[in-house]
Amino acid sequence: MGVMTSARRQRIRQVAVALLVAAAGGALAAAFSMPVAWLLGPLVAIAIASVLGLDTRLPRPFRQIAFFVLGVQAGSGVTPDVVNQFAIWPFSFAIQMAGVLLITGGTYVYLRHLLGWNHETSLFASLPGALAFVVAAAEDTNTDMQRMLIVQTARLLLLIGALTPFLAWLESGGGGGLELARGAGGTVFDYAVLLAVCLASALFGALVRLPGGMMLGALIGSAVLHGTELSSVPVPDVIALPCLVLLGTVIGSRIYGVERRALATLLPVSVICFAIGIAFSALAGLVAVLILPLDPGKVALAYAPGALEALTVLAFQFDVDPAYVAAHHVVRFMAIALIVPFLARSIRRKDRRGGVGEETP
Repeated sequence: MGVMTSARRQRIRQVAVALLVAAAGGALAAAFSMPVAWLLGPLVAIAIASVLGLDTRLPRPFRQIAFFVLGVQAGSGVTPDVVNQFAIWPFSFAIQMAGVLLITGGTYVYLRHLLGWNHETSLFASLPGALAFVVAAAEDTNTDMQRMLIVQTARLLLLIGALTPFLAWLESGGGGGLELARGAGGTVFDYAVLLAVCLASALFGALVRLPGGMMLGALIGSAVLHGTELSSVPVPDVIALPCLVLLGTVIGSRIYGVERRALATLLPVSVICFAIGIAFSALAGLVAVLILPLDPGKVALAYAPGALEALTVLAFQFDVDPAYVAAHHVVRFMAIALIVPFLARSIRRKDRRGGVGEETP
C-alpha cells in the first residue's frame, strides 16, 4: 500500500508540475499578445519540457474533460447560417480528399525515393492524421516506428504552430488570446439543458468510437442546440480558458519519450514533410476557394493535414465555422482509418511472399 501511495503522490506531483509549466507558457504567450495564447503558449512550453525529459502526460480524465468543454464551446459557434452552406460541403470534401492523396503521394516520394526509407515507413509516415490507426496498423509491419512517430508528431506541432499566426494575420489580428464567449448569459435551466444534451451526445460519440469522440459528440449536441436557436448560452471564459491550457498540454506532451538525438536528426525531415503537406493542402484549398463560395480562413483550417481537436478549437477561436472544419477532419480521419487496415494487410501479404522485408537504412 505504501508503494502505491508513493507512486500516486509522485504522479500527482508530475501532473501538477506539467500544469504549472503549461500555465506559465500560456501567461508568457498572453503577455506577448500571441494569437490564441492560452493554447499555443502551453503547447510550446510543454513540448520543450517533454524534450528535456519532464513527464508531461496528463491522466485520461483531464483530457476527456477538456475535450468535452471545448467541444461544447466549438458547437456554440454554429449559427443557422451554417445550414445554408451544407449543399456545397460534398464538393469541398471531394477537393479535400484530392489534396490528401497529393500530400500522401508527395511525402511518400520524398521519404522513399529521395531519402531511401523503406516502403512501409515511408507510407505510414506520409498519411496525414488518424495517428492511432496508423500506429496500430504499422506495428505489424516492417515500419521503423520511431522514425514514423517522430515525423508524424513533429508535423502536428509544426502545423498548429504555423497555422495559428497565419490565421491571426488572415483575420487582421483576430484571435489574439481567448475570444469572448459567444451568445448571451442564461439561466441555470439553460445551462442544465446544454450540459445534459452535450453530455449525452459526447458519451454516445465515445461509445461508437467517433473520431475525437468526447469533443466531436459534445460539438454535435451544442451545434444542434445553437444552430436551431434552442440555446444561446456560451461556455464561460473562466471554464474554457483552463481547458485550452489542458489541450495545449495534451498536444505538446506527444513529444514525451522521444529520444532527443533521434528528434534532432529527424527534425529537418519532419520540416520538409510538413512543407509538402502544407503546400498540397494549400493547393487544394486554393481550388476550393476559387470554385466554391468559401472563406479562405475556414478552408485553411479544414484542409490542414491533421489535429482534429486542436483545429476545431482554433476554428471557434477565429470564428470560422467550427462545424465545417470538424466535418472535414472527420471525413479525412475516417477515410484514412478505413484505408489503413487494407494497406497493412497488403504489406503483410507481400512480406510473407517475399520473405523478411527490406531493412530500413
